[in-house]
Amino acid sequence: MTKNVLYRVLIAASVALTLPAATAPALAAGAHGKGHGGDAAEIGMPGKVADATRTIEIVMHDSYYEPENLTLKQGETVRFVIKNAGEFVHEFNIATAKMHVAHQPEMMMMRDHGVLEPDRINWEAAKKMRAMMGHGMHDEPNSLLLEPGKSGEIIWTFPAHAELRFACNIPGHYESGMQGEIKLSH
Repeated sequence: MTKNVLYRVLIAASVALTLPAATAPALAAGAHGKGHGGDAAEIGMPGKVADATRTIEIVMHDSYYEPENLTLKQGETVRFVIKNAGEFVHEFNIATAKMHVAHQPEMMMMRDHGVLEPDRINWEAAKKMRAMMGHGMHDEPNSLLLEPGKSGEIIWTFPAHAELRFACNIPGHYESGMQGEIKLSH
């Protein structure tokens, strides 16, 4: 069995084990840019395309990113062009390890309320959840949620010092290896 096929089998099993069950409405949500109680400056800030020093293409597969890790310059503004080449919905989220852990319950809630289906985003359920919560879920500039075959971009200015990661926080994906390190150099 090839590495790719094995990854797909593991992701499929992970998704099957975490498919939504009927749940009572959850009342918690966090904001990516605010870091779930953290300081947004800790991870950087949205950038302007005119300030981007380079464009980096990120391809999301069903259990890994390509490239798997990034080395960037402190204070650099990068334009990320992100494509979901997998068969499942995936996220590209820039944060600290602690912020990723704090964000995972929000992603679980989105799954439990039918917003996140394995291979699509249920926009009707997202509208209902937005009305219930009083704000949008996953509306932060450091994060992008994409259905299979879709593309998007994030323009981000990195801080001088930080221990950052990019990850997919959809239930089961982070644990299966959809995460990478961002090293900031001088």
